[in-house]
Amino acid sequence: MGFVGTLLAVIGFVFGLPFGLLIGYFFFIYSEPKEDAQVDWMNKFVYDMWPYLDKYATPYKAWRSQFDQLTLGSLPPIIHGVKVIEVQEKALVIEPGIRWAGNCNITLTLKLLSFKITVQLLDLQVSLAPRVTLKPLVPSFPCFANLTVCLMEKPQVDFGLKLLGGDLMAIPILYRFVQDMVAVQISNLYHWPNILEIPVLDNASEATKRPVGILHVKVVRAFNLLKMDFLGKSDPYVKLSLSEEGLPSKKTSIKMSNLNPEWNENFKLIVKDPATQVLQLHVFDWEKVKMHDKLGMQVVPLSLLTPYETKEFTLDLLKNLNLPLSLLTPYETKEFTLDLLKNLNPNDPQNKKNRGKIVVELTFDPFKEESGKFSGILDGDGHSSIRLPEETSSSGGGVLSLTIESAEDVEGNHHSNPYAVVLFRGERKQTKLIKKTRDPRWNEEFQFVLEEAPINEKIHIQVMSKRKGFNFYPKESLGLVDINLTDVVNNGRINETYHLINSKNGVIHADIRWSTV
Repeated sequence: MGFVGTLLAVIGFVFGLPFGLLIGYFFFIYSEPKEDAQVDWMNKFVYDMWPYLDKYATPYKAWRSQFDQLTLGSLPPIIHGVKVIEVQEKALVIEPGIRWAGNCNITLTLKLLSFKITVQLLDLQVSLAPRVTLKPLVPSFPCFANLTVCLMEKPQVDFGLKLLGGDLMAIPILYRFVQDMVAVQISNLYHWPNILEIPVLDNASEATKRPVGILHVKVVRAFNLLKMDFLGKSDPYVKLSLSEEGLPSKKTSIKMSNLNPEWNENFKLIVKDPATQVLQLHVFDWEKVKMHDKLGMQVVPLSLLTPYETKEFTLDLLKNLNLPLSLLTPYETKEFTLDLLKNLNPNDPQNKKNRGKIVVELTFDPFKEESGKFSGILDGDGHSSIRLPEETSSSGGGVLSLTIESAEDVEGNHHSNPYAVVLFRGERKQTKLIKKTRDPRWNEEFQFVLEEAPINEKIHIQVMSKRKGFNFYPKESLGLVDINLTDVVNNGRINETYHLINSKNGVIHADIRWSTV
């Protein structure tokens, strides 16, 4: 990351702290004080806390680098306004305006071989308006389960920078380049739909993140793309992902030398919150050597999709009329033709440039147990008016969700730094490693999108231990188990504790769910 990474870390530390004040501000919202009083209260809180935060930000040493000085200065950030963007039934959306013209002084020494390079950051000035979402609202303290932060516009950043005592910002071209680079990096990290998510209540957070359906994406084609190569056409491909997931993007194939490519390729993405998640589409020009050029991007909010399409037919009527069961499908496919943009900043003049269009077809396919939440089409008995044949319940596709919660009495012969490895249908997933414990708690969830139910199949879980550095036994097994999934398919969910094979007393606690579409 280098110095830019250090600068971003400092900015994140400074401006991450005021968001903690939103816990108190949440109560102010519902007591309906005047806006000026709210802002004054928050500024006073920051002002009183600032000297203690400055003491907390003590210098530290790292490999090949160290902070010789790290002070946030005596001038705290100022909150100059707070706006409630939207108050939903189970969420609160707030946009505070923050400015900081600080007298911080941060000196970093980098070690390169026998040379020492000193970099000094001072007079940092930042202006930004983050969007903060508290969701879902819950009855227990602090009254919300998650806090998410994103930027709707590129922040304004200004600072002084000295290298070996020389003022780099005195060079006009370099001054503008460095300022813009830092602002762009911050914007890329946290500009909507990219978000910073902070779990507040672990149990409530996990409950709100259960998969509720599958998004079927068909990347159809693009046309009138930009020509990025001097001697030839672009070689486009598409990367797609859902926001709030942090999972690797899925990719289409590469269409060589083509400004009007056709893909017609299908993908499946697991949906957890269709009300807030968006589909992110990024079109790139493939390059053999250098970084791939970005041709354009666009997003589609899942809230635009209609999960149910009203059908007046019943299963008996279709059979009597000898009509195909495909008419019973309750899911509506929508085609979108989207203008490609440079970014999502509406004030960026580069977005006025024609970058071509991309065509996608989207279908939101909710799980059967979740269908009532999205339909609203209910008959007199309170059930969905569209009924599917019973024989499809165990033979169709769905999502297998595995939550590895914890283990007990797992101990190695040489070390006990346990982590769990999951193997299923050729896929390998792994929890985080927890050092020096016999009773680890992971609470990590993994999903597998399947075309058919895993009848008579097993999922393999093995608890391993690993120690870094030179060691004759860097890894060892602490126990394993193979879990038959037939009962999971038939019952929908199994939450049990399993004894580990090749372990004296070790057990593992797993929650397995099978959700069908």
